[in-house]
Amino acid sequence: MYEAFYQLDKAPFQVTPDPAFLYLSPTHKEALASIVYGVEERKGFVVVLGEVGLGKTTLLRAYLDRLDKKRVTVAYVFNPNIPFKALLDTVLRGLGIRDGLYEVPAMVDQLHQIAIEEYRQGRNLVLIVDEAQNMPVETLESLRVLSNLETSTDKLFQIVLVGQPEFAEKLELRELRQLKQRIAVRCTLSPFSDEESLAYIEHRLNRAGASSPSVFTRGALRRIVRYARGIPRMLNILCDNALVTGLGYRKKPVTAAIVREVIRDLEGKGRVGARRRWAWVSVTALFVIGVVLLVSPGREVLLSHESEAISAPIPVPPPEKLAPEPSQGLLRLVPSADEGGRAEAIPPVRDAGAPQTSDPLPVDTRIVKQGNTLFSMARDVYGFVDARVIQRIVESNPEIADVNKVLVGTEIRFPDVSDLRARRPEPTSQDQ
Repeated sequence: MYEAFYQLDKAPFQVTPDPAFLYLSPTHKEALASIVYGVEERKGFVVVLGEVGLGKTTLLRAYLDRLDKKRVTVAYVFNPNIPFKALLDTVLRGLGIRDGLYEVPAMVDQLHQIAIEEYRQGRNLVLIVDEAQNMPVETLESLRVLSNLETSTDKLFQIVLVGQPEFAEKLELRELRQLKQRIAVRCTLSPFSDEESLAYIEHRLNRAGASSPSVFTRGALRRIVRYARGIPRMLNILCDNALVTGLGYRKKPVTAAIVREVIRDLEGKGRVGARRRWAWVSVTALFVIGVVLLVSPGREVLLSHESEAISAPIPVPPPEKLAPEPSQGLLRLVPSADEGGRAEAIPPVRDAGAPQTSDPLPVDTRIVKQGNTLFSMARDVYGFVDARVIQRIVESNPEIADVNKVLVGTEIRFPDVSDLRARRPEPTSQDQ
């Protein structure tokens, strides 16, 4: 959405766990090294802990992308809130065994045979469990059975458990004390420092192809870092919303004021928010499209307010013939016998019975009914409508998110737009 405006190849702050954007702080490096070490050295259980949003899943995806698939066979479980039998079935299906008809002892025996065969071929069998804090205590306790798959020197089955800090509390339960004793490698992710947060933002921008480091001002970066408190996910959300908002304002680089507004919106305190900004963008886009369609050379041009079109293009007169009369807005071409065409101001679109006096136009409040559009309602209230009128209505109704879609039952305030009304010119002989 905003990539072209900020000269980026792709969006740098998506919240999906894309390993291409992995940034390794010291604790992230330690966690990744712990997984690699625990698996390669066949240590059995490896536990990685970290708060919400610190990038645990991204770290796992990066490990899976980097491992040697010729030497490691992985079963990945991302929804562990299941009984032990269902877990075994998930693992076997991940390894290509799809019978699903065994009881638990038979399933464990089948897995044991697979692990022995993998070991003979020099391969390592690994189970990775994400969101391990959600695994039932009974299932966790039963995992000890899998840790018993071993030779006299090596563990045949490596188990990597990744979870939030409450998983550490669960491991303190008395019924899990035997599992806790089997954990050979354990590490904990920490939030970024301020310097690491700044480096993280710069890293992602560089990965996205930023040609200039000044996408954000220093003040904007300080606000982002202070609010995010070192949580990568929150850094992504703030930066992404700030870039969207900056695009709405056509502001480059993103300023501290924009970040402050984004924070108010995220906290539900914003008075205007992104919806109004995008309404402005929509109105501006509609206005620009209208200008292009009306004045582009080589296109058919309008002859009268009834929007009749001539059958062939009219020669464009010299620029000096196109000067508008004061306060008359856009131009249209009207054929004339001497020079092929003359310029005439285009009036706003209005109904045939629209009032032609300069009296103040009504200020009104109406409820959106089935079949209404913002344009039709404005025409009913004022007798005419153009892009400036819609923009004025949006200013008075910041809750309008899309000028093309207004919800039935919404109350719309129609302000006075007398200053925007242009007089409708008398029809020319060509118009009649």
